[in-house]
Amino acid sequence: MKNPWTKKNPFLSLWLSAANAALGSARGHAAAAVRREAGKAIAASSAAAAKELRELAAPSRAKPPAAKRPKRKSRAKAKAK
Repeated sequence: MKNPWTKKNPFLSLWLSAANAALGSARGHAAAAVRREAGKAIAASSAAAAKELRELAAPSRAKPPAAKRPKRKSRAKAKAK
């Protein structure tokens, strides 16, 4: 007598194929998301590093002092004269 457990089951095969395809697709989406986030992190850190290097390499530019305006005479003093 043949063992029924060793017999091929087409429904199980279809179900396992579909599950394998779904899990493979989910794994691919997750890997793509990780790559995207890693790329963003690398871009942000390299931009920050470049900014730091620019600030270190460029001489500091001190702002020239603002021109002083002449003081206005108050009206009370002008009337007193």
